[in-house]
Amino acid sequence: MIHRKLVIKRKYITENELKELNSLCNMLPGPTSTQIITAIGYKMGGPMLAFLTLTVWVLPATLIMGAFAIILFVLELDNPKLHFLKYIQPMAVGFIIYAAYKIKDLFVTKSHHWVLMILSAIAAILSNTPYIFPLLLIMGGVVSNFVNRSNYADVKPIKNIQWGNFALFLGVFLAAAGLGAITKNTGFLIFENTYRYGSIVFGGGHVLIPMMYNQFVEFKHYLTSSEFLAGVGILQAIPGPVFSFATFTGSLALKDYGIMGMMAGGLIGTVAIFLPGILLIFFIYPMWNQIKHFSPVKNAIEGINATSAGLVIASAYLLFKPLEINEMNMLVMIGTLFILLTTKIPNPIIVIMCILAGLIF
Repeated sequence: MIHRKLVIKRKYITENELKELNSLCNMLPGPTSTQIITAIGYKMGGPMLAFLTLTVWVLPATLIMGAFAIILFVLELDNPKLHFLKYIQPMAVGFIIYAAYKIKDLFVTKSHHWVLMILSAIAAILSNTPYIFPLLLIMGGVVSNFVNRSNYADVKPIKNIQWGNFALFLGVFLAAAGLGAITKNTGFLIFENTYRYGSIVFGGGHVLIPMMYNQFVEFKHYLTSSEFLAGVGILQAIPGPVFSFATFTGSLALKDYGIMGMMAGGLIGTVAIFLPGILLIFFIYPMWNQIKHFSPVKNAIEGINATSAGLVIASAYLLFKPLEINEMNMLVMIGTLFILLTTKIPNPIIVIMCILAGLIF
């Protein structure tokens, strides 16, 4: 969508610039699409336009996800009442498989790209830890450099490094971890957990979801499985970044404190998930314009992009793993993928179809 709207239609950036930005943002932790959008705003109008772009980009989705969390709480939709959402998870897996397919089409064009994609997917699945993601991306860049020994102009000296944004990124990370460990306050813990995911999750929002399920549902029990999957379903039906899911989880994590507590939790989750990635963009992007023509970076771009496709495949598997294997779940997952590949039916219609199937069956 960014390619169609901002490159072809508006011509804010070129196709090569978008590919470079995709590579840069995949090398950084945080919400990839949000970082790309913010970087385009930075390029067009500096920090102020970047912040405005970020706000416009995240506000609709975060407001909807926060409101939906409050609705679930007010209506007291416990596990049995949410059973009609049982086909949301296989539907979500279909969406993520489709995302991997589209990324593959865009970035996997050579034989070694296929190798990188497949090996990175296998490694991410077997390790099941977020710390393997940056290592795999680095590996993709190194392999691409070895295969493509193209010559580009050497980089010029890097000037005007803005260390303040990087220092702020680290400072907030350490402060959040310290306050969460010392106080054990739920609000601080939610901020620390969510900021940590925003700081270490590579590969975009589809990588975030299975990790948050493990942390907030299976480990800390902030949300029930039905609540979590209800949020995943609504997420597929709204515009905006997948990382807005943190607004939903933050709200429900503080449901014991009432509606005001949930509103505070939504704000905590929103700030914590988006802040680290944006601080890194503000630190890196000014330098990126200076170093992107440096031959190792130029050669690494295509390998990093191919590896990122493998990470999305791994995310699909991690979300599929806890899914009950039965005929209806497989039909919903395959059917969702088939509809996305062969029709132009809007995503909200697919979500409604899955909810209706849950009500009927």
